[in-house]
Amino acid sequence: MKPMKTLSGLLAGLLLSAGALAQTFPSKPVTMIVPWPAGGPSDFVARKLQNDMARSLGQAMVVDNVGGAGGAIGVQRMLNAPADGHTLALGSPVELIVAPLTMAAVKYKAEDMKIVGQVVKAPLVLLARKDLPANSLEELIQLASRPGAQGLSIGNGGNGSLFHLAAEKFSQQTGTKFVHVPYKGTALMIADLMGGQVDLAFTVFAGSIPATLAEGKVKAIGIGAKAPLPRFPQIPALAAHPRLAGFEFDSWAGVLVPRSTPDAVADRLNKAVYEALRNPDTRTAFEATGNQLVDPTPVAELDRIYRAEIARYQAIAKSIHFEPQ
Repeated sequence: MKPMKTLSGLLAGLLLSAGALAQTFPSKPVTMIVPWPAGGPSDFVARKLQNDMARSLGQAMVVDNVGGAGGAIGVQRMLNAPADGHTLALGSPVELIVAPLTMAAVKYKAEDMKIVGQVVKAPLVLLARKDLPANSLEELIQLASRPGAQGLSIGNGGNGSLFHLAAEKFSQQTGTKFVHVPYKGTALMIADLMGGQVDLAFTVFAGSIPATLAEGKVKAIGIGAKAPLPRFPQIPALAAHPRLAGFEFDSWAGVLVPRSTPDAVADRLNKAVYEALRNPDTRTAFEATGNQLVDPTPVAELDRIYRAEIARYQAIAKSIHFEPQ
């Protein structure tokens, strides 16, 4: 019986330690790692949250840009830190889910972390150069499928990127083939699309993209959402086409911690994230870039959503026979 008592004592001690940590958290400044260089979309979100989250937590918050390897270096830095809530990451499906699936050098798994607050999201949009002789999804399919046609080119954010997976899934479901053109970033890809050097591109429908569309520099074939966005009803949902049933791709930004972080600490961070989103100026700044704000969501529900996302992208990678590179 002594081993059982010893085990019970250890479990009780661990529970008491977790409870004590939650009561004293945070006990020092909190670091939010952004796995991309300063000035990008993720950095923008983190710095908008920074002051309001610090106010809610009663401790300073530092934003640390740790770029490299498609965001994987920053995520690994967060996972290597103590799982006590004092080191967070601002992540998206790109570096959390897609990178472990498509990059052989990435050693962590998407399941190694959990979301404590999803902040904003935006669907992907399929853009075309302004003079492409196709103004709808059906016309694009016909153009790409015509006998003897040379393959249309489609830009992506690099082999194995979220945009690449979306393009491969689009090809599979529509029965079309494209020449994939990888880019190191979306800025040059969109510049080439505007200049006519590339025919098509998937990107996130946020930031400068709505303005670029309004100026007629590119045109939108459709968005990767269930239905047209209320603010842009003229852009059809790709999933509405018979060949693209279930074709939904979006990018979101969320605050992440290692999965072993105590539940009480994760819940405290969840509260801080959504208290930060109550700031009208912050909300306006996010909405002005085309992002959709996420309603307050408990950690347990966020974990259910996250696990479903992991399973979905794993199924997509398997269906298109994508091998880690």
